[in-house]
Amino acid sequence: MIDQQALTRMESELNELLAEKFGLSSGPLTARLQRLGRRVPGYVRRAAQVLVDAGAHVGHPKLMMQVDAAEVERAYRTLRQHLKTVDVKDRRKGAVLSLLGSLSFNLLAVLALLLLILVWRGFL
Repeated sequence: MIDQQALTRMESELNELLAEKFGLSSGPLTARLQRLGRRVPGYVRRAAQVLVDAGAHVGHPKLMMQVDAAEVERAYRTLRQHLKTVDVKDRRKGAVLSLLGSLSFNLLAVLALLLLILVWRGFL
């Protein structure tokens, strides 16, 4: 069994990391993890779900007895370890490069289509 103070401490540290690394600074942990979505791997999403389920049971004494403290601690460590390794600069650089790559591909596709139309119509 895990106590409410330990779970609150875990949630507050994860909230700080989510705000720092992904800019998710408002709302409870469950809402932040939903907005996080597919920006993290599946094993991290599953670990986050364990924490969300434990948070839902924290107010009820009988339901809290069903929460496995070792599993919650393992999920917390997994989530914290992944969030600490996220490099904000690299994420931003990757997003900019992805945008530039898609724009350049679209530009090349439009130019190729334009050349094809000009050759087909006999202007070139």
